[in-house]
Amino acid sequence: MTMYPQRVLEIASGIREMKIRGAGRIARAAADALRVAALEYSGERDLVAFKKYMVSVGELLISTRPTAVSLPNAVIYVLSSLRSARSFSEARESVVEQAEKFISESEEATKRISQIGARRVKENSTILTHCHSSTAVRVITEAYKQGRVVKVYSTETRPAYQGRITFTYLSRSGVPVVQIPDSAVRYVINEVDYVIVGADTVASNGAVVNKIGTSQVALAAKEARTRVYVVAESYKFSPLTLIGELVTIEYRSPEEVVPREWLEKHPRVKVLNPVFDVTPPEYIDAIITEHGVIPPQAAVLILIEKLGWVLDTLESSEGRLDLNRIVAL
Repeated sequence: MTMYPQRVLEIASGIREMKIRGAGRIARAAADALRVAALEYSGERDLVAFKKYMVSVGELLISTRPTAVSLPNAVIYVLSSLRSARSFSEARESVVEQAEKFISESEEATKRISQIGARRVKENSTILTHCHSSTAVRVITEAYKQGRVVKVYSTETRPAYQGRITFTYLSRSGVPVVQIPDSAVRYVINEVDYVIVGADTVASNGAVVNKIGTSQVALAAKEARTRVYVVAESYKFSPLTLIGELVTIEYRSPEEVVPREWLEKHPRVKVLNPVFDVTPPEYIDAIITEHGVIPPQAAVLILIEKLGWVLDTLESSEGRLDLNRIVAL
């Protein structure tokens, strides 16, 4: 039985239990777990054995959250370095370097998006944001520092209340922020100049998979003619969607919605707890990436240019994500 370093298990558990939240943080945590796994590897000093071990770590991490494409993209990015390795020591070194490179580039991408996104906000604007996206928070904070933001509405984002995290980060930065229940979005939307949200996955047709409720926010914004900006690093774009694969929507425990005691008292009541929904591209005005601002319909260009190298592997695996092929086993 494969033994994983304790830190790797802690990261996997943190992602699964939503202690590590936000697509960017999840991706960076996965890259860090792979780095730790490589550094603390104690098995045979053999290239094939090491590749098999790293594939198993990658599969463990990917299994923790099925929807956020940033997770498998981070794993693919790091493990792809093993394809050209010719020895055990070279393989381990390449994983560590690639993981550190991913983390650095991810953080730089967020910084770049905050600069680009802030410039898209006009002066004296009111913004609404949903859930918690570290990238969206940085964009809003940067726009506020530039004197462009006068108020931010932050939804609670039930049932896990990630919006309270957003509220905390924005208020710490001095941003004037008002927490509202999700159901109040339509009540305030006519005051709002921009909706700014993150993304867990961007599909090749420009549809955005994000926290449940995002599509309702976008629908209210479209009715009110309020601009909707999605801020997303390029590693949140899904190469699987280029070959027709659908994004899996994750469902979580009913106990996140209602207490266990209530469920036990009403055993015939069913509770549905989807974590994400899909916002159609026609409800989105622009996707802001580290490479610039694009219309949703141009998502396919980002995929081909930045993640196209994955396609041969996916197609030869009949659309399945096969890490063994990624590392050339």
